[in-house]
Amino acid sequence: MDVFGDIRLVGVNAENGAKLLYTVAFLVIMALLSHLARGLARLLLRGRHNEQVRFWTRQAISLATAVIILLGLLSIWFDDPTRLATALGLVTAGLAFALQKVVTAIAGYFVILRGQNFTVGDRITMGGVRGDVIALGFIQTTIMEMGQPPAVQNADPPMWVRSRQYTGRVVTVSNDKIFDEPVYNYTRDFPYLWEEISLPITYQDDRERAERILLECAGRHTVQMAEMSQEALEAMRRRYFVQPASLEPKVYYRITDNWLELTVRFVAPVRGARDLKDAMSRDILSALDAAGIGIASATFDIVGFPPLRIENGARVGREDGFR
Repeated sequence: MDVFGDIRLVGVNAENGAKLLYTVAFLVIMALLSHLARGLARLLLRGRHNEQVRFWTRQAISLATAVIILLGLLSIWFDDPTRLATALGLVTAGLAFALQKVVTAIAGYFVILRGQNFTVGDRITMGGVRGDVIALGFIQTTIMEMGQPPAVQNADPPMWVRSRQYTGRVVTVSNDKIFDEPVYNYTRDFPYLWEEISLPITYQDDRERAERILLECAGRHTVQMAEMSQEALEAMRRRYFVQPASLEPKVYYRITDNWLELTVRFVAPVRGARDLKDAMSRDILSALDAAGIGIASATFDIVGFPPLRIENGARVGREDGFR
């Protein structure tokens, strides 16, 4: 193509110009069709509370749109198979060198979908971020961050919420993290956790009464969850090689220098564990008060004290003559 009479633009001709127009028209049409498909999906799924269905519908539309656009562009610009193979080789080499992280993240996206690592709504720890998955894209996973128990408060980044509840921050994590770090899923196959509440009492207290109080409180608050978690555990055992585990509350003793530590172990749901432990703690304290059992604290025994000699109201020093 010539411009200003004598200037020729390299690579621009009538054929390429037509392909460019076809490309623009094709992209506009695909954008409209994608928008129409999303609107139709929202209309059909209106009133349903199943977030999983809405998520997979959006993913299917996005994947179908991406595949159709890719095939359409290849059909418009590479009608010769030889040229297509050459172009794909060059593009692949360039991507492998310049966009390694992006390509790995996209590969991670398909591994997440196919490998069933997690899906939207699952509670996971990925890339050092703990929380609920609220969106999954081709390159990044979006997580609603939650706090951390006191035992892991020194984690990076530090948390100001001292339990597994939302902090309010929305964090994006690259999908390529699944190839480098473990992904912890709290809800996919077994949406329960084994929780513990520790109680220090003195050695003079009625330890058997304290143990019964812990077991009774744990049993009252977790009886329904124990039945539900048993079904989930059996389903997981049919899928994985999992050893049998007790779901009944149990109390363990630990002897220390200052007190006897009683720890009750019980099953709790992944979501709502803090509310459950709060209700149990209140009942335990009330029952301990009724039984006359107190909470132990650190004590110190003074085994010796140097004698002092007082003369005329003034301290002179130790009786051995030292001051």
